[in-house]
Amino acid sequence: MPIYEYRCPQCSVFEVICAMSEATDSSPCPSCQQPAPRKMSTPYLSRSGSAEFRLIDATKRSAHQPQVIMELPGTKRKNTQHYTTNPLHKKLPRP
Repeated sequence: MPIYEYRCPQCSVFEVICAMSEATDSSPCPSCQQPAPRKMSTPYLSRSGSAEFRLIDATKRSAHQPQVIMELPGTKRKNTQHYTTNPLHKKLPRP
């Protein structure tokens, strides 16, 4: 649900959570009950695809789902050579 901000002329800014169809141009102030006009504010846009969100999500997840370790630390895997079937790669120089 969206959060709407209202500014009371006597008190301060307060927030109201309601459906878009129920949002009004003014709302009574919770402390003094005077009508407060709705304030224009910036929308909260999710950053769910950003690196920050992935880091926060991984940190929260590690608290109850620790990462599974498949090998001992410090051991190296065997170098396996990857073969390609692309004919253009045959023209590249070999190491």
